[in-house]
Amino acid sequence: MTVVVIDGRSGSGKTELARAFVAAHPEFQLVQLDDFYEGWDGLHRASADVPRILTEGFWWSWDWTLDDVGPQRTIDVSKPVLVEGAGALTRATRPLADLAIWVDLPDAERKVRALERDGDTYEPHWDRWAAQEQRHLATEHPETLADLVVDGTDAPSALRLVDAALI
Repeated sequence: MTVVVIDGRSGSGKTELARAFVAAHPEFQLVQLDDFYEGWDGLHRASADVPRILTEGFWWSWDWTLDDVGPQRTIDVSKPVLVEGAGALTRATRPLADLAIWVDLPDAERKVRALERDGDTYEPHWDRWAAQEQRHLATEHPETLADLVVDGTDAPSALRLVDAALI
């Protein structure tokens, strides 16, 4: 199984890059940490779950509306997988990844993009989530674990870099 991991802070462009990648490579299954963060305080736990998901092929989704566990999701662990989300790239996931990517964007631009995307739903939780991202950065140093660091403002160029790295 080929594994690609995309990490970056909220609003950096990682989801846009992941969607472009999967559109160009439909053989890849997409696992998004947004699907199993256990609410606004769930970054660490979701991050820690990635290695198990890649080996066992299942997780329990999170129902953001009900703020509770949702249905079980599965992947075929024999097929290529792209894992995307803040907290996806750790010292535990790095050995499982064939390609690790960090998506970078200045803080002010990230916040504008994230709040334009999620608006009033996200704004009250921005600082809370950013603190979890800071802990992830301080403990895991994902940008140093990455094979590629890409600019989140240009998904097409980033996709070309990712494609070139996979060859």
